[in-house]
Amino acid sequence: MAENSEASAVLRELWARIDAQDWDGLAGLLDPGLTAHYTHTGENFSPDELVRLNREYPGRWHVDVEDVVGEGARAVSRARLSDGTQTYHVASFATV
Repeated sequence: MAENSEASAVLRELWARIDAQDWDGLAGLLDPGLTAHYTHTGENFSPDELVRLNREYPGRWHVDVEDVVGEGARAVSRARLSDGTQTYHVASFATV
Protein backbone atom coordinates (compact mmCIF):
# COMPACT_ATOMS: atom_id res chain seq x y z
CA MET A 1 0.00 0.00 0.00
CA ALA A 2 1.16 3.51 -0.74
CA GLU A 3 0.44 6.82 0.93
CA ASN A 4 0.09 8.65 -2.37
CA SER A 5 -3.38 7.36 -3.29
CA GLU A 6 -6.35 9.59 -4.04
CA ALA A 7 -8.07 8.52 -0.82
CA SER A 8 -4.91 9.23 1.20
CA ALA A 9 -4.82 12.75 -0.17
CA VAL A 10 -8.48 13.28 0.74
CA LEU A 11 -7.91 12.11 4.32
CA ARG A 12 -4.91 14.42 4.70
CA GLU A 13 -7.00 17.30 3.33
CA LEU A 14 -9.87 16.45 5.68
CA TRP A 15 -7.58 16.64 8.72
CA ALA A 16 -5.92 19.83 7.45
CA ARG A 17 -9.31 21.54 7.12
CA ILE A 18 -10.39 20.42 10.59
CA ASP A 19 -7.08 21.63 12.06
CA ALA A 20 -7.49 25.00 10.31
CA GLN A 21 -11.15 25.22 11.39
CA ASP A 22 -12.03 25.66 7.70
CA TRP A 23 -15.64 24.55 8.05
CA ASP A 24 -16.73 25.69 4.59
CA GLY A 25 -13.76 23.87 3.07
CA LEU A 26 -14.58 20.74 5.07
CA ALA A 27 -18.19 20.85 3.91
CA GLY A 28 -17.04 21.18 0.30
CA LEU A 29 -14.73 18.18 0.67
CA LEU A 30 -17.42 15.78 1.92
CA ASP A 31 -19.59 13.80 -0.49
CA PRO A 32 -23.30 14.62 -0.01
CA GLY A 33 -24.00 10.89 0.39
CA LEU A 34 -21.43 10.44 3.16
CA THR A 35 -22.38 8.72 6.39
CA ALA A 36 -19.71 9.14 9.07
CA HIS A 37 -19.98 6.33 11.63
CA TYR A 38 -18.47 6.61 15.12
CA THR A 39 -17.83 2.95 15.94
CA HIS A 40 -17.50 3.31 19.71
CA THR A 41 -20.71 5.29 20.23
CA GLY A 42 -22.78 3.96 17.34
CA GLU A 43 -23.52 7.50 16.15
CA ASN A 44 -23.96 8.32 12.46
CA PHE A 45 -23.51 11.77 10.94
CA SER A 46 -24.47 13.30 7.61
CA PRO A 47 -21.95 15.72 6.07
CA ASP A 48 -23.75 18.74 7.56
CA GLU A 49 -23.93 17.09 10.98
CA LEU A 50 -20.24 16.15 10.87
CA VAL A 51 -19.23 19.72 10.05
CA ARG A 52 -21.50 21.08 12.78
CA LEU A 53 -20.11 18.60 15.33
CA ASN A 54 -16.54 19.71 14.60
CA ARG A 55 -17.41 23.41 14.43
CA GLU A 56 -19.32 23.41 17.73
CA TYR A 57 -17.07 21.07 19.71
CA PRO A 58 -15.80 23.02 22.76
CA GLY A 59 -12.20 24.23 22.81
CA ARG A 60 -9.51 24.74 20.19
CA TRP A 61 -8.33 21.36 18.98
CA HIS A 62 -5.23 20.70 16.91
CA VAL A 63 -4.69 17.70 14.67
CA ASP A 64 -1.45 15.79 14.21
CA VAL A 65 -1.75 13.22 11.42
CA GLU A 66 0.51 10.38 12.50
CA ASP A 67 0.03 7.98 9.61
CA VAL A 68 -1.91 7.57 6.36
CA VAL A 69 -1.95 4.38 4.32
CA GLY A 70 -3.97 3.89 1.19
CA GLU A 71 -4.23 2.46 -2.24
CA GLY A 72 -6.47 3.80 -4.97
CA ALA A 73 -9.90 4.66 -3.65
CA ARG A 74 -9.37 3.40 -0.08
CA ALA A 75 -7.26 4.71 2.79
CA VAL A 76 -6.93 4.79 6.56
CA SER A 77 -5.46 7.52 8.75
CA ARG A 78 -4.29 7.65 12.35
CA ALA A 79 -4.44 11.09 13.95
CA ARG A 80 -4.01 12.64 17.37
CA LEU A 81 -6.36 15.46 18.38
CA SER A 82 -5.48 17.59 21.38
CA ASP A 83 -6.59 20.79 23.05
CA GLY A 84 -3.46 20.86 25.21
CA THR A 85 -5.26 19.19 28.11
CA GLN A 86 -7.06 16.24 26.56
CA THR A 87 -5.81 14.03 23.75
CA TYR A 88 -7.75 11.63 21.57
CA HIS A 89 -6.45 9.12 19.03
CA VAL A 90 -8.61 8.70 15.94
CA ALA A 91 -8.57 6.09 13.18
CA SER A 92 -10.47 7.06 10.04
CA PHE A 93 -11.29 4.83 7.10
CA ALA A 94 -12.28 6.34 3.79
CA THR A 95 -13.44 5.26 0.37
CA VAL A 96 -13.29 7.97 -2.30
